[in-house]
Amino acid sequence: MNRAIMRQARQLQAKLEKAQEELEKTTVEASSGGGAVTVVISGQQHIQSVKISPEAVDDIEMLEDLVMSAVNEAIRKSQELAANRLGSLTGGLKIPGL
Repeated sequence: MNRAIMRQARQLQAKLEKAQEELEKTTVEASSGGGAVTVVISGQQHIQSVKISPEAVDDIEMLEDLVMSAVNEAIRKSQELAANRLGSLTGGLKIPGL
């Protein structure tokens, strides 16, 4: 019985590692200000790119708000993606760092 549990744990660990690798390769995009700022982020919340339209640079305070909004939305989407992908493997368990 103990060996079966250990085997299942190893299989789950392998599946989680594969899912994490896939999340790192998967990206989501979020924009704000009607596309003035666009952020691309991986499924593990690593920012891949930030694009800013030249028109958004005229007002620094507005630009800061647009960047913050786009980054926060991208992180939210990325976390949702990770929760959906990993949730099916963990049965809804909360695993630190995932």
